[in-house]
Amino acid sequence: MVVEVGYARAWDVRAHAPWWPIPVAEARERDAAGLPYVVVYRTAGREAPLEVRLVSWRDHYVGLWVYDAQGRRIYELDMRLLDDPERLLRRRTVGWSYAATETAEFDDRCPRVTVELFPDGRGRRTEEPGGRSGGAHVTVPRVREDERWMDRPVFGEWPLLSAEVHGLTEPSFVEPYEQPVDETSQRAAYDGDDNGVDSAHGDDDGAPATCWRPPRPAQPGPLTKLFRPGVRVTDGHHPEMTVVEPRRIGTLRVPSGLLAVSGPDSDDGDGPHLTVPVPPGEYALEEAQARHTYHCEWRQGQVTRTDTTAVRVLVDDAPAATWEMARRPDHDPRLLPDGGIFGFVTDGATGCFADAGAWEPLIALYEKGLIEGDPDLDPDAYEEISDSMYLLRTRDGSSGGELAAFATTGDGTYPVWVGRSRAGAVVGVVVLVEGMPELLSDGEAATGP
Repeated sequence: MVVEVGYARAWDVRAHAPWWPIPVAEARERDAAGLPYVVVYRTAGREAPLEVRLVSWRDHYVGLWVYDAQGRRIYELDMRLLDDPERLLRRRTVGWSYAATETAEFDDRCPRVTVELFPDGRGRRTEEPGGRSGGAHVTVPRVREDERWMDRPVFGEWPLLSAEVHGLTEPSFVEPYEQPVDETSQRAAYDGDDNGVDSAHGDDDGAPATCWRPPRPAQPGPLTKLFRPGVRVTDGHHPEMTVVEPRRIGTLRVPSGLLAVSGPDSDDGDGPHLTVPVPPGEYALEEAQARHTYHCEWRQGQVTRTDTTAVRVLVDDAPAATWEMARRPDHDPRLLPDGGIFGFVTDGATGCFADAGAWEPLIALYEKGLIEGDPDLDPDAYEEISDSMYLLRTRDGSSGGELAAFATTGDGTYPVWVGRSRAGAVVGVVVLVEGMPELLSDGEAATGP
């Protein structure tokens, strides 16, 4: 059977169609430059593609989506280029089963199997026979080394990985007739919110928002503006909130010069989850807060309240020029899914800032005071904080190091954002206690920068 191969700058997920078709020469140039492009495989008489390959070497990523005759994705493969430039890790595969031809793509009731693999030999297989609405069975996959990795093919020599799925025993490949692209009409096919550059991904092709983008780790968002009075934001629940002056709760002593950010309730014996080097010293603890007004049915009127959106250790008054996600030495951002995070883990909706040099005695005081409720604790070593997202402070008498615990809005993993000055020095460490609020269209501070 003849398989037709075409190239494009992107793949429109909603339309199931290539966006901005390009000739093979341009695709080859983009491949060599590491720029994103897609390869589409089709056969005559079939409207849906056989498979779509999504390539972006600069993002260490190659994806593969396989479609059935109804145009539904039935298999997805996520491959990552790591330290060995000659092979790809089969990082994640997902397979969907559809009960009938009329079943919608990704229906919550569709059975699916997900396999996640890591370069160190670890892995996880998750079977969901009832789809998202049912339970899950998690096991360790038995995968050979040659199944975990795939040799990196050169451009133009990729095999049709879905050939067996589609019953193609000896497919032959041809490139379709290359028609010139009318740039004006290509852009005019999209309007409204679907048109324009996706600045969060840093792409410059102007592809519509419905197009696939290479996976990127979570971005910090407008963290600095959460501490700037007058900025207007929304948290998704309240249409308009106004940032007020940051609330200073006290200070934190870090004499060791290593700031720990961790979940104090889930200590695994290996110390804090994350650490950030800072100059030894005493730093302000602050809460970013936003005020909003809403109609309260219980009070039968308008109510104004102020909520905390983030907590931070303010290391320096200099503005942050850049933000980065804190991570451990074994955290590889090349393995993250789109919007993926590294962070500290909490099982009790609690995080903490602490002096890593005194971690063990500080955690012991935390457990005695908050968990065991020891009434005989020295008030110089244990202090509860009221009316704040910060809950308590513990102090190690021998080193002078301190721990300040704060509440989050739930369990799970919370990223830690490190702000740096133009010179690269740490100026602040921030944790969002919930999701990142979005700036409103005119979300600038009324009082100026």
